[in-house]
Amino acid sequence: MEPPIPPLLASILFFVGMWISLEVGWQFGVNRRSKESEGERNSLGIIEGALFAMFGLVLAFSFSGAASRFNEKRMLIAEEVNTIETAYLRVQLLSPVAQPELRDLFREYVDSRVATYRKLPDMMAAEKEMSRYKELQHEIWTKSVAASLRHDSHPDAGKLLLPALNNMIDISTTRTMALRIHPPRVIFVLLFALGLICSVLAGYRIASGHHRSWVHIVGFTAMTVIIVFVILDVEYPRAGLIRIESPDQLLLNVRDRLN
Repeated sequence: MEPPIPPLLASILFFVGMWISLEVGWQFGVNRRSKESEGERNSLGIIEGALFAMFGLVLAFSFSGAASRFNEKRMLIAEEVNTIETAYLRVQLLSPVAQPELRDLFREYVDSRVATYRKLPDMMAAEKEMSRYKELQHEIWTKSVAASLRHDSHPDAGKLLLPALNNMIDISTTRTMALRIHPPRVIFVLLFALGLICSVLAGYRIASGHHRSWVHIVGFTAMTVIIVFVILDVEYPRAGLIRIESPDQLLLNVRDRLN
C-alpha cells in the first residue's frame, strides 16, 4: 500500500522540524537560564526523562511492529509459492485431456500474481491486475472441478486437487490483507509530535551550558531521523529503498518451473 507521505520526504520534514525545535528550545532556555532555580532544574529533569522514555517506547514499538509485518509479508510469499507448486503438481491426477489447458491457466495466474506486486505502490494499477487473477482463480477452479469428474481422472483427484486450489486462493487473499494492514496514522502523528517535543526539551537543556554542542545536536537529530526513516521504509516495503525483491524472486522461479 502507498504511504500517505513518501518515507524520504517525511524524514526530511522531520529533520527540519527537529532542527527548528532544538533552536526554539535553546533560545527559550537562554532567556530562562538566569531565572531558573536549582529546584526548578531538578523537577524539569524528571519530566524530561519521562517524555524521552515515552518517545523511546513509541520508537521501539513502531520499529518492532514494522519489522514483524515485514517478515510476515516475506513468509507469506514463500507460503504462496508452496501452495501454487502443490496445486500444480496435483493437476497430474486429472484427465490427460484437461491437463494442458489447466497448466496454461496456472502459468497465466503466476504471471498475473507477479505483475500485481510489480505495480505496487500504485494501488489503482495493482487492483486492476487483482481483478484479472481473480478471474483466473475462478476459471482454474471451475475447470478443475469439471476435470476431476471425468472418468479418466484419478478417483481421488477432486479430494487432493481442490483443497490445494482452495489454499492457493486463500493465500492470495491473505497477502492482499497483509498488504493493507498498517498501524493507525495517529501512531505516526504521535511519533512525530513526541520527537518535536523532545527536541524542544533537548534544546532547552543544552542552553544550560555556555556553548552549544553541535556534535550532540547533530548526532541526536540525525540518528532519530534515520530510525524514523527505517521504520517508515520497512512499514511500506514496496514504496521506499527497502524492497521485498528477493522473496518475490521465488514466484519468478516457480513460473520458470511451470514451463
